[in-house]
Amino acid sequence: MKNSLDSAALDAAIENVRRAGIPGVFAEVWAGDRVWRGAAGVADVATGRPVTAGMRHRVGSVSKTFAAAAVLQLAEAGRIGLDTPIGRYLPELVPGERGDAITVRMLIGHTSGLAEYLPHAYPSLKALPVVADTSPRSLDDHRFTRFDPVELIGMGVTAPAVGTPGGAPGVYSNTNYLLLGRLLERVTGTPAEQYITRNVIERAGLRDTGFPTGPHIGEPHSRLYEAWFGMIDPPRDYSVYDMSWTGVAASLISTVSDLNRFYRLLLAGEIVRPSSLAQMQRTGPVVTHEGAVIDYGLGLYPMEEPGQDTFWGHGGTVWGGGALAMIRADGERQLAVAVNMQRWNGLDASGDPLPHPIDDALAALYRVAMYG
Repeated sequence: MKNSLDSAALDAAIENVRRAGIPGVFAEVWAGDRVWRGAAGVADVATGRPVTAGMRHRVGSVSKTFAAAAVLQLAEAGRIGLDTPIGRYLPELVPGERGDAITVRMLIGHTSGLAEYLPHAYPSLKALPVVADTSPRSLDDHRFTRFDPVELIGMGVTAPAVGTPGGAPGVYSNTNYLLLGRLLERVTGTPAEQYITRNVIERAGLRDTGFPTGPHIGEPHSRLYEAWFGMIDPPRDYSVYDMSWTGVAASLISTVSDLNRFYRLLLAGEIVRPSSLAQMQRTGPVVTHEGAVIDYGLGLYPMEEPGQDTFWGHGGTVWGGGALAMIRADGERQLAVAVNMQRWNGLDASGDPLPHPIDDALAALYRVAMYG
């Protein structure tokens, strides 16, 4: 049955994620009008405080769907042209021929060719994508650093290009979304976080979602444990952290219930028009930070198994925290899940991440949640 909801199977699957090594995991699944919420493990490894399904959580790049929706709303109003060069709006940030060649659409879909600024902002990560040659030292150095988004954008724009504007495959880069944040501010005269809050978050009626105003998440929340591929052992708590290093690209705080509500309304055409949603769902190949090639649209990407229904949504990671939200194309089945540890894989002799039981356990949870 497409909308069957097996609570016992979901309870077992989420417990298996904990047993595989995640300190804490929590999720919400919708099937038609039926809802399951579950949690397993601890929010604090020192005290044993349990995680609960209602906790607030840093959801990382799930934020990108919210930012993309805000830009598309302004495109619907004729205030932004998706195929207008970004140099027309922000010539001081993307000057010259690149500013003329890179469109707003390319930024939303990661086909601009602009490099990721992160390895330049965090010196110990400069060897990325070769993880084995990195160190997590910069994570501690910048715990309370207040980054200027214009400086971060400059790092990405001045770094060697990772592709040609509009070329395939695109390359996933947070520089694109920091530029979209500046675009929102330039067009509306309002800080991007404030504009997204008023026109996307509040429009969706989300009560526990917002951008951080300081380094704290707000209660109730779990601590967030970063392992950095075994280089931090035991994993260290990074739940108190200044998120200006990622801004509108990935700093949003939310709950699994709010994420499910947001994507439900988005696919129902209540956040952007159906015509805009159709543009968000037009995909092309994009290389992720991990080196995988995925189909990516405009702030959305599909997730599916052969012979199964397609789901749309986004995943995200920050230091110590991860989240994934997906909804079936017909809007009748949803999953939102959060975990409180990241980069649990060790590395092989070549520096590539090794398989880990957590990966298989999460994949099994996704299958039970999405396909019943």
